[in-house]
Amino acid sequence: MGASDTMAEKSKLDLAKMDKAYYSAPGKPQVVEFPELSYLAVEGQGSPDGQAFASATEALYKVAYTLKFQSKGEGADFTVAKLEGQWWVDSEAYGLDVPREEWRWKLLIRLPEFVSEAAVGQAKLKAAEKKNAAAGIPGVEFLRLREGLCVQMLHTGPFSNEPETLEVMHGFMAEAGYVPSGRHHEIYLSDFRRTEPSRLRTILRQPVQRLGES
Repeated sequence: MGASDTMAEKSKLDLAKMDKAYYSAPGKPQVVEFPELSYLAVEGQGSPDGQAFASATEALYKVAYTLKFQSKGEGADFTVAKLEGQWWVDSEAYGLDVPREEWRWKLLIRLPEFVSEAAVGQAKLKAAEKKNAAAGIPGVEFLRLREGLCVQMLHTGPFSNEPETLEVMHGFMAEAGYVPSGRHHEIYLSDFRRTEPSRLRTILRQPVQRLGES
């Protein structure tokens, strides 16, 4: 590796390294706060094992990598960030009691703050023109999201065991006087397509507000 390659590597923005507070959580609940941030996002409904989820994930990554190389060509390279997801249901029922086919989700990939909505639009057009372009590319959008105050905790292990971690989080919230104030949010520190379920590491994050606040 030459000197120019080393300099380029150092200048590449890696959000996971730059913002460790966002991409880390302890094995017990903690209270954190986040400002408004930029994301690529795509919304859908259905089981995470279904085709709609897989197609949306593919489209999101196609746009993310097109955007990365577009930015690199303009002298502002960055590492494509971890996949994230917001989850909810269209009823007052507890989400895990609802059939997976009725789950709603918004998949996210966080963006550097220098990436504009216009740049995302350009990347979508370029990605759609490529051979074997993902069908879901038109649904990918630029999103500004402020979650503010949150309770979060690291979940280690299969997704099927998440209720145990969520129970700990909800107990902490009740004791500390917090109530949910936004969608359940997950940050996938591990690639769940390639990692043994027992070794998965996922940040579970819940926006909250003080009991009695509106």
